[in-house]
Amino acid sequence: MSDHYYSPQPTSQREQRQFQANLLGHSFVFQTDAGVFSKKGVDFGSRLLIETAEIGTGASVLDLGCGYGPIGIALAASYPQAHIVMVDINERAVKLAAENANRNRVADRIELLVSDGFSAIANRQFNQILFNPPIRVGKAIIYRLFAETKQHLKPGGSLWIVIRKQQGAGSARAQLERLYEKVRLVKQKKGYCIIQAVRD
Repeated sequence: MSDHYYSPQPTSQREQRQFQANLLGHSFVFQTDAGVFSKKGVDFGSRLLIETAEIGTGASVLDLGCGYGPIGIALAASYPQAHIVMVDINERAVKLAAENANRNRVADRIELLVSDGFSAIANRQFNQILFNPPIRVGKAIIYRLFAETKQHLKPGGSLWIVIRKQQGAGSARAQLERLYEKVRLVKQKKGYCIIQAVRD
């Protein structure tokens, strides 16, 4: 997996590109590159997650596995009182996210860290965690991250995930129900499911 977007240091040849995207009523310009997820445009699942997640006023929000930054950056622009933390194992992705935060004038509302899961934020908790899981890495890693999210949510906080029905939404929901007190399917569209898990 040395050349995968979940790798700390992708070795794929650089292939920088820019595109424009409208998210939550705001227009953004994103720079992407080879070795990051969905490099040609914001994927449908991330869009659906951005549109569906309920973000409280002044909330602390974690964008887990932020890639080049569309989720966290869109939330920072739309919820200016929220504090957004964005993490990714992929150093190339985190560098792009930092550039995109500056490009879209929300860098002052975002904290960016290179982190394998929660390794760099071990003692921190959030009101909301948004997660578009890297399906290709397999259930073992994804389910470990599911378990760790609960430790990093404040009481009453929510994990929001997006996952395709054909890529294991049913089993993902069942796994979350083993971990969390309240789990619900919030939205289903074009085969994508948004699931919310709440820590009591």
